[in-house]
Amino acid sequence: MNTVPMTHARSLPALLRDVLGLMKLRIGVMIMATALVGMMVTPAPLPGFGTATALAVAVLVASASAGLFNQYYEADEDHRMARTRRRAFVTGALPRSRWWLLLMSVMLVSAVALAWRAVNPLAAGYVLLGALFYGVVYTVWLKRRTPMNIVIGGLAGSFAVLAGGAAVAPASAPVPLLLALVLFLWTPPHFWSLAIAHRDEYAQAGVPMLPVVVGRERAARAVLLGTVLLTIATLVPAAFGLGPVYALGALAGGLYFIVCAVRLVRCPERAPAMRCFFASLVQLSSLLVAAGLDRALA
Repeated sequence: MNTVPMTHARSLPALLRDVLGLMKLRIGVMIMATALVGMMVTPAPLPGFGTATALAVAVLVASASAGLFNQYYEADEDHRMARTRRRAFVTGALPRSRWWLLLMSVMLVSAVALAWRAVNPLAAGYVLLGALFYGVVYTVWLKRRTPMNIVIGGLAGSFAVLAGGAAVAPASAPVPLLLALVLFLWTPPHFWSLAIAHRDEYAQAGVPMLPVVVGRERAARAVLLGTVLLTIATLVPAAFGLGPVYALGALAGGLYFIVCAVRLVRCPERAPAMRCFFASLVQLSSLLVAAGLDRALA
């Protein structure tokens, strides 16, 4: 276990920045947004502000606990990659003690309990499944064993949408299920784009990401195929109650992602791969904003 001591006193802002960095809050905020959108697009009366806030906090805290576990579990390997070797557990900026396991456990239990009490048991179950899929299924079981790691692990993001839908209508509604499918299809081309850009680092670290196993060229074609399937899937909810604002946002974001994926196929190198990676974030952001606006303007 990495127990490198801190060599100098650290300021409170720096310490806080390191702790929040361990929790991957930028990812957590995006996952929280998908939960709120899942709540908004479900065809039923929206819950009160307190319920919506409780759902948002529960999803964010559960995601943070999973992100913390991911960095704790992978600290012994993160020094092999340039993009991860400056993480706080790797540099010793924060000691990697077992007290972190207690903290992340308390965070997850508190998040699930909050969702259970303030929302409903089904939403709480989805919050728990999202954290466990990322923290255990992806991080522990899949990441270093199969190039399909991110495909199966992509279910982690889908559960947040389902939690949002369950907060409004505990019985299954089609739109949250369809958006959960969209999140499931979004994750592979999103992450494979990043993996193409960092292929050599993943290979050095022994992580069998798709570009390591099949090469950049074939991985880029997989990104394009995944992006096309994703774009088609994003248009399906328009046939189940979402309107033209959503359809326009989904189509615009999808086409932009496809254009970047085509360029990646033509030149499967780092720069086009990173552009494709950022295009995936633009696509998802436009989709979520359009879905929220569509419901707000209905």
